[in-house]
Amino acid sequence: MPRYVALLRGVSPLNAKMPELKRCFEQAGFRNVTTVLASGNVVFDARAATESALERKCEAAMRAPLKQGIHTIVRAQTALQELIEADPFAKFRLSGNFKRIVTFLRDAPATKITLPMEQDGARILAIRGRDVLGAYVPSPGDPAFMRLIEKTFGKSVTTRTWDTVKKCADA
Repeated sequence: MPRYVALLRGVSPLNAKMPELKRCFEQAGFRNVTTVLASGNVVFDARAATESALERKCEAAMRAPLKQGIHTIVRAQTALQELIEADPFAKFRLSGNFKRIVTFLRDAPATKITLPMEQDGARILAIRGRDVLGAYVPSPGDPAFMRLIEKTFGKSVTTRTWDTVKKCADA
């Protein structure tokens, strides 16, 4: 049975408890469900299906129990493992103070985007299909990288640090 990762937008312990998320997925018929960190990452086994079908099923499973709609992007766990193995950040020579991030899109961008792109220290480095590689230097206040991501791709996306992507790939 294939293993998948549901990446939930805007989830934190303040608006969804991880045991509740796990229960929603189990009640929807997913197996071997586990949450990774407390930031809306759910790893599960399911019969082979399209990612878009799984996204709809996950969103429906959470809507009533959590009393909110949660935008969900699903990737096969093997796709995340392949991304990690490709080490796509290596060619950018980022200094140690940069935090590496991956923004997940449901669909590849419809128009060509000129890269690299930078705003207030946040960078969009590359687009690999439906995955956007970015980096930023953490600073206090409003995260510049989210302004850049949302300006470029809209709000129907979700972003994870490189370390979180690795943890989801290994779960």
